[in-house]
Amino acid sequence: MAKTNVDRETLRELADEGNETALDRLADLADETGDLGELSELLDEGSLRAGFLLTRRAVAARDLRELQRISDAGYEEAGGELERLLTAPGDGGQD
Repeated sequence: MAKTNVDRETLRELADEGNETALDRLADLADETGDLGELSELLDEGSLRAGFLLTRRAVAARDLRELQRISDAGYEEAGGELERLLTAPGDGGQD
């Protein structure tokens, strides 16, 4: 299937109208460009995809505070990852 090139403005309009796929696509674009601010905003808007992408980055960086923030923002899987890192044997609790 061919990849459709849709501009951010159109995606934003669709997302504002409640289109979850457009919201997910905005999250993917923000992730591709490393725009963590936009990803955080999308998470605040309820984007589970943004939560997933932010969680993946926080786990890779072992950023416990960020995982807590993501979890507090409503992405429950971040809380599970936080708990996993906190209880990992021999870790020493470093972030």
